[in-house]
Amino acid sequence: MIAKLAWKNIWFKPLNTILSVILLTSSVAIITTLILVEKQFEEKFSSNIEDVDLVLGAQGSPLQLILSSVYQVDAPTGNINFDSAKVWMNNPYVEKAIPLAFGDNYRGYKILGTTHDYLTKFKAKVSDGRLYEKNFEVVVGSEIAQKLNISVGDEFFGSHGDAEEGEVHENYAYKVVGIATNTGKVVDNLILCTIPTVWQMHSGHEENPAHGEEGHVHKEANLTLDEPNMEITAVLLKVRNQMAKLTWQRVIPQNTKMQAVSPAFEVNRLFGLFGIGVTALQYLAYGIMLISGISIFIALFNTLKERKSEFALLRVNGAGRFQLLKVVMIESLLLCVVGFVFGTILGRVALSFLSNSSEADFKMSFNPYEFLWEKEGTLFLLTLFVGFIAALIPAIKAYNLNISKTLANA
Repeated sequence: MIAKLAWKNIWFKPLNTILSVILLTSSVAIITTLILVEKQFEEKFSSNIEDVDLVLGAQGSPLQLILSSVYQVDAPTGNINFDSAKVWMNNPYVEKAIPLAFGDNYRGYKILGTTHDYLTKFKAKVSDGRLYEKNFEVVVGSEIAQKLNISVGDEFFGSHGDAEEGEVHENYAYKVVGIATNTGKVVDNLILCTIPTVWQMHSGHEENPAHGEEGHVHKEANLTLDEPNMEITAVLLKVRNQMAKLTWQRVIPQNTKMQAVSPAFEVNRLFGLFGIGVTALQYLAYGIMLISGISIFIALFNTLKERKSEFALLRVNGAGRFQLLKVVMIESLLLCVVGFVFGTILGRVALSFLSNSSEADFKMSFNPYEFLWEKEGTLFLLTLFVGFIAALIPAIKAYNLNISKTLANA
């Protein structure tokens, strides 16, 4: 009965109610989106650097090297000589080395030349078909296979570089021999092949004397990993010795044209930069929530003045002081519950749009249906606390209402 009365009283002044709900919804939506993005963003970045102590690549921006080689979301810093890289790959301190050679793309998805160890690193297996063995055989990531409806036995032509609109290489067709299992990691959005496939696709750009101009004539030789003076993009290293991990980051740039970068260090630095933006937005959201609390307080305080006679009549008809206090308090809490529900829904809708955008640009998606019960539960309690504080003074005034004076002035 009290809850029903409180609900009707909420709509005594609908504009005030709608304003309060909009403000609460906005603040809850922002905080909910940030909570989910921060958690999933850190999970995705942390899971992809497992078993990678160092990344060996061309000198340049360390963060760019990590983003391009580990997360496939940036352009590489350049190429390195494979023979020079082997010196470090075959070092006794190295437990595992996974070379990477960036090739073309197919409809915006990168074609990556690497060894089978790359799949093993991500604990990805072949769900359909087999692993690639020959040049131009490929294993397709689960996300690509699903979105592009690719199956074992299909053939396609790659486009030059990272851009989907790049020049199509029609000299060689890639043949799908396997589909990888879903891992929730970067490998799901890659097309994997042998490193010599990348070399063979891009070697042999020679002058064509028959046409009197520069043309593109691909060599037909079946290249292997033993080819001399070839280049790769980067190497993922897992080292046995932690001292080597520290010293190589200084020694390699000083003595070679390469650099060795710790992905853990760069990712932590990225999280630090990312965290500044998240914190700023959280402060903004909490500010909006504070304003919504003030809005609820003003609405309840003003309507209380106009409803004194109504409350006095309730007292005459047997309602106790505590019941009047509960009516005012429940009104505020109901507003907070409505704002929280709408905010939670709106936050997930916003995350869904954000996921679609990041999927198109960076092949990184977010799950809008995940619930973080601890953090979102804390947010719910915080929202109720704002409502409780906002209603405290109006509720006390209702509790201390002087019946005879109110009715005499009515």
